[in-house]
Amino acid sequence: MLAYAQGLYQAKDLLWAWTGRNIRARYQQSALGWLWAVVQPAAQVAIFTLVFTLFVPVDTGGVPYVVFSYVAVVPWTLLAMALPDMANALVDNMSLITKIYFPREALPVAALLARLIDFAIAAVVVALLLIVYQVPISLSGLLYLPVALAVELLLILGLGLGCAALNVFFRDVRSLLALGLQLWFYTSPILYPVSLVPEHLRALYALNPMVGILEVFRTVLLDGALPGPQVLLPSTIVSIVIFIAGYWLFKRVEFRFADIV
Repeated sequence: MLAYAQGLYQAKDLLWAWTGRNIRARYQQSALGWLWAVVQPAAQVAIFTLVFTLFVPVDTGGVPYVVFSYVAVVPWTLLAMALPDMANALVDNMSLITKIYFPREALPVAALLARLIDFAIAAVVVALLLIVYQVPISLSGLLYLPVALAVELLLILGLGLGCAALNVFFRDVRSLLALGLQLWFYTSPILYPVSLVPEHLRALYALNPMVGILEVFRTVLLDGALPGPQVLLPSTIVSIVIFIAGYWLFKRVEFRFADIV
């Protein structure tokens, strides 16, 4: 795996070129351009806030629901938007795969890097909301956010590489991924706090790697506290396992891409 990572690093110029191409293609001839990185999560949060404050009130511990949900929606949107892009990266670039050699994982990784730009833009809105609603922040706790983001990136890479490889052979992967993301959304603490999950189910619930990741974001940004090591540990272990499995699968079938595509 280290050798594969070194090969990908050597192709970094190509990687950055594809990342830039993905970004330009997404916003080309778009009236809103970069604002789409904010509009999509903001529209979701507006609907959630309306429903879960007026019709089905959710106890957020005194935190305004718009802030409570937006803090979780932003990292979730990174995963939900990056995975379909990564899954389609090989199929959408079949002409490149059949003509020249390069580290094939560069295509899915470039798709993820392009979505990181959207994440950074949406994160600025999170900062503005915290300032507007005067939510206290733990400065020392901010150090945990890059760790939580790194764990999420491992998770996305593992799933994205695995889905990209499988999508070459089975085009059903695209539809299954869309369905899986919908189910995953509602089984993650985005619309509700973890405290609403029954106590006897929380150990099982924590096996969802997004649970620990989102809890770190909320604990640091909303509670102004430091998350305990047990919060992110299950997510880290599951994400590492998924990353290794996804990367192994990708490299295991990589030699067949040019023939199948």
